[in-house]
Amino acid sequence: MSKTQIHVPDVGSSDPVDIIEISVKVGDTISAEDTIIVIESDKATVEVPAPQGGTIASISVKVGDRVKEGDVVLELDAEEDDDASDSESKGDDGKENEAERAADNQAKDKEKEPQAKPSSEQDKQPTEQAASSTETVKVPDLGDIDGAEIIEVNVAVGDELDEEQVIVVVESDKASLEIPSPKAGKVESVSVSVGDKVGTGDALITLAVAGSSDSASAADDKEEPDREEGGDAGKTNASGKESAGKDVEKKAKREAEKEASPSPSRAQSDNTGAPPSTPVHAGPAVRKLARETGVDLSQVSATGPKDRILKDDVHAYVKQRLEGSQPAGGAGGGLAVDLPDIDFSQFGDIDRVELNKLRKVSAQNLTRSWLTIPHVTQHDNADITDLEAFRKNQNKRLEREGVKLTMLAFLVAACARALKEFPRFNSSLENSGEALIEKGYINIGIAVDTPNGLVVPVIKDADKKGLKDIALEMGELAEKARNRKLTPADMKGGTFSISSLGGIGGTAFTPIVNWPEVAILGVSRSDTQPVWDGTQFQPRLMLPMSLSYDHRVIDGAAAARFTTYLSQLLTDMRQALL
Repeated sequence: MSKTQIHVPDVGSSDPVDIIEISVKVGDTISAEDTIIVIESDKATVEVPAPQGGTIASISVKVGDRVKEGDVVLELDAEEDDDASDSESKGDDGKENEAERAADNQAKDKEKEPQAKPSSEQDKQPTEQAASSTETVKVPDLGDIDGAEIIEVNVAVGDELDEEQVIVVVESDKASLEIPSPKAGKVESVSVSVGDKVGTGDALITLAVAGSSDSASAADDKEEPDREEGGDAGKTNASGKESAGKDVEKKAKREAEKEASPSPSRAQSDNTGAPPSTPVHAGPAVRKLARETGVDLSQVSATGPKDRILKDDVHAYVKQRLEGSQPAGGAGGGLAVDLPDIDFSQFGDIDRVELNKLRKVSAQNLTRSWLTIPHVTQHDNADITDLEAFRKNQNKRLEREGVKLTMLAFLVAACARALKEFPRFNSSLENSGEALIEKGYINIGIAVDTPNGLVVPVIKDADKKGLKDIALEMGELAEKARNRKLTPADMKGGTFSISSLGGIGGTAFTPIVNWPEVAILGVSRSDTQPVWDGTQFQPRLMLPMSLSYDHRVIDGAAAARFTTYLSQLLTDMRQALL
């Protein structure tokens, strides 16, 4: 084992660059080409790989540090081998060779320029006295990168651009690069769209530049000496910062994590035809993670240096969406979007009432269910004329025992029977969406309205209990709910829920499924209605039922069969004995 210092590679400029991510920690064992840090220049983000494998002995930098070529990044306990020795001995030669190759490339670029200029000069001649000229902005020198993908287009026809304003963002295997406009002007045409593959010299936009072509030509001539003096930086003035990013990308060709992927904003741009509303600053690894998780990076709050989006930011956003909370941490459980703050006091007197914890948690849970479950509600009526007469008769008999049968107790018993007949309604969908969890137990939650908010205590093993037992347990749970004495165990493990508004009123409603359950039964107030018996209308007591269900799990036909079966049970409870 030998101690080896790893330094910041050639960044193509004397200007410092920012460290925006450190991908390793002391004690980690890494392989050659593993990413150790991510650095950022004005125009590019690049992952810097380890030149050899070993164990991290110490780290000399931290996120936010500004470093330049040659600065020590970390110290590695490296295993000595021939390749490593050769690599160390050839370090200086490698830099010289790279400098030579850069000079060769520079010379080749200059040889090409005179060939491209005549047509440009010819275009300018007819309009020498014009007030403006048209220029084509092209993809700058990408070095040894064969091609890159357009992941953002930040301009549209008619936009007025400032010099150095970002027009597109391209991404190669290892880096994302913002390409700026070399001059101020008005966009006349856009030649690329998100997802296009481009290479050095490809046209991006056509720009109407203020000023005569003479001045533009003079500016071109003036830039020639600057190019010669730029050396490895390639180009200066308006494109100087851009070249720094390109050279960093060149030096990163040995990086290992092949994480090229378009930004999720690509899908957004494809759908709307418009550029992202705000520039997105994120490295290739973060963009790949966003692509895999379906996250629009323009919606993610950045916590990294210079508003850089980190992997943790993407993970936090995904968690936030699943929990149904607002980005700003709002407890209201609203949609995960920024909503404008409204000063309601401008319209009259107001009083701000803080929500209690129960209502905050309920709001979050309800929003999560509404956002993640595609709801459909099936409505039906049950004829409970005979059942209601039976209930009243039994209550007279059970009065001495302190037992009161409510219609809700009969509903629990009937639903338990229906769930055994239709087990899909008693299941849960795996988060992956690839399988159902069918449960061998039936636990029915009962929504209870209390002054502090809605709670849903659960009657365990409802299918194994008689009407009297169900009624007694419901009474005990309701009393505990009103006195705020329910325990977490009293409200866990439900497989199906019932929400009854029969004591209040209404004819129908859409109850929200209590995730991870897949269905909930809503019950409204019963009402006497004329029902045709084949020869005449008869007054019958009808109970409105509203069954909401997760359409990913339950089809409409199955929901109709469930409510029909449940209606038949309530019409004649003797069927539950069969």
